[in-house]
Amino acid sequence: MGRAYAVREAKIKKTGAAKGKLYTNFAKEIYLAAKRGVPEVEANSALKHLVEKAKKMQVPADIINRALDKAKGAGKDEYEEIIYEGFGPGASTFMIKTLTDNVNRTVGEVRAAFNKLNKSLGVTNSVSYNYDNLCVLSFKSDKEEELLMALLDAGIEPVEFENEDGFINVEVKYIDNIKTREVIESVEPEVDYELDESGWYAKDLVTLEGEDLELFNRLYGLLDDIEDVTDVYHNVDLGE
Repeated sequence: MGRAYAVREAKIKKTGAAKGKLYTNFAKEIYLAAKRGVPEVEANSALKHLVEKAKKMQVPADIINRALDKAKGAGKDEYEEIIYEGFGPGASTFMIKTLTDNVNRTVGEVRAAFNKLNKSLGVTNSVSYNYDNLCVLSFKSDKEEELLMALLDAGIEPVEFENEDGFINVEVKYIDNIKTREVIESVEPEVDYELDESGWYAKDLVTLEGEDLELFNRLYGLLDDIEDVTDVYHNVDLGE
């Protein structure tokens, strides 16, 4: 199975276990997208995509609306996205995405999680060079050839493009994520994305056993429990 399958399985497990945090993360991301562009859904492609995704994930409308109202000036929160890099047990590494309104608090909590298990944060680019920043999409379609040609004609060269039991799985560089959706939706106007994820994905995976695997799971749990952490990416093959 390809990366889309693994991401799909991991996302089901994650979202099924933490709906409350999922809603909070969407609120922060919607707010940030609105502040980076304009706080009007139809005039901001990135914002429109996030709102549609939030609705599909059954995020309550009042949470979405409050985030939009804050971005329009009804609130004083100022969030920023910060990626931390770290070294875990064995040959494991982490990319930790956060959305925070207090950088000192967030880095302190992330560092404390690593320190608790005698592991350490890395400096910028100490880990990320082993990861690709990608958008991973999966949807049902019988227009495989037409979709691929449309992407190539638009100047988008997929990292991966495959048909898996009737699902088209597409991986593109993150910088192409909005344009890729626009091309797909021009070919499949009623497309329903089963998977729509962007993040940091390891180029090569490692296998952990015994104490290293136990420590990895503990560290992952500590990081995922931090309120400001929205996603934890790693290079460990968990058989997902």
